[in-house]
Amino acid sequence: MATDILMPQLGESVTEGTIAKWLKKPGDPVSKYEPICEVSTDKVNAEVPSTIEGTIVELVVEEGTTVSVGDLICRIQEAGTAAAEEEPKAEAAKEEKASAKAEVPAQEETSMKQRYSPAVLKLANEHNIDLTRISGTGRGGRITRKDILRAIEQGVPAAAEQPVAAEKSAAPREETKPEPAQPKQPAPVAEAAGVPLENGDIEIPVTAVRRTIAQRMVQSKHEAPHAWTMMEVDVTGLVELRNRLKEDFKKREGVNLTFMPFFIKAVVDSLKEFPYLNSVWGGDKIILKKRINISIAVATDDALYVPVIHDADEKSILGLARAVSQLAEKTRAGKLDLKDMQGGTFTVNNTGSFGSVLSAPIINHPQAAILSFESIVKRPVVTNQMIAVRDMMNICLSLDHRILDGLMAGRFLKRVKERLEAYGPNSEI
Repeated sequence: MATDILMPQLGESVTEGTIAKWLKKPGDPVSKYEPICEVSTDKVNAEVPSTIEGTIVELVVEEGTTVSVGDLICRIQEAGTAAAEEEPKAEAAKEEKASAKAEVPAQEETSMKQRYSPAVLKLANEHNIDLTRISGTGRGGRITRKDILRAIEQGVPAAAEQPVAAEKSAAPREETKPEPAQPKQPAPVAEAAGVPLENGDIEIPVTAVRRTIAQRMVQSKHEAPHAWTMMEVDVTGLVELRNRLKEDFKKREGVNLTFMPFFIKAVVDSLKEFPYLNSVWGGDKIILKKRINISIAVATDDALYVPVIHDADEKSILGLARAVSQLAEKTRAGKLDLKDMQGGTFTVNNTGSFGSVLSAPIINHPQAAILSFESIVKRPVVTNQMIAVRDMMNICLSLDHRILDGLMAGRFLKRVKERLEAYGPNSEI
């Protein structure tokens, strides 16, 4: 008999996923644990394996469709069973489901629509959004945070702007113009619809990965009040040290010795001194994370990923170099596992690798801060009352001002600077 394959939960905080690509089509045989589709979530791209051996009978969800965890995505005829037995059962199940949907679940869906999470209520109140005007995409029609953010972007009327419900009586009533609503804070400008195309313009459909990145960036900017600070670092000694070690390091260890392991090492040691930088906002509390898991930004041709080095504070420069190399290779090969993307507590971004000298990165929600290391540039600098050519670099910190103030962020950044400037050509690693 055919077995229903449901959208799995690809992580404890993942509630939905987008079918990016079907790897099988109806009629194709499939082995147990063989991937049947690729799914994009707000965490990672992952392959969904078959739970049984058999033949694909039906693909219920089209590519590009986002479904909730637990929803039916396809059916597989289990090996050794007769397909003929399945057809009447499937028809009966469809009829039963259609009948039930018009009766009992209608009440369940209505009740679910009226159950709003605290996060949804808070976000709706902040932007003066009338929840009765929003269609929920969650299970049972429940409104999710993503629905609220989408409504804000699309310019859904505020609560004060809703039209008065029509009375049951047919008697005419005087029409009044409602006063313009005064939102508590300005909502983002909605994206232009129906933009006219000129000759030579090219339309590029938004991929599931790009849509997820966009949603996460909007969420971070909406929720976290960003502040920014920068310091200049003299890394002349570090440059000389790396130049001295890199060839032997490559031969001995099999990986390149980049500047990234040194940057991460300076960060994790400083996070131990300033644990508030290694925290998340919990609404009515700040959660200081025990583990120091460093998210590193890795760019591909079409997207940006942030895989995680878990327990980075327990690794040496060698261990960090290997971890960075392995994660970068897996990212560019599209082989990241879900565990590679989970648990990050602080993000490090080496924007200097493509020549940037100054940046203001968006915080990797729900972390407290993100630190960018910019390009190392030779510049004339006054040292010991003399002008000398030094290797200089900017380090740029974006922080969640709900958790961190400028004083603590500045002290943290100063310790990162001091640790990087402490390296010399003869330092041991």
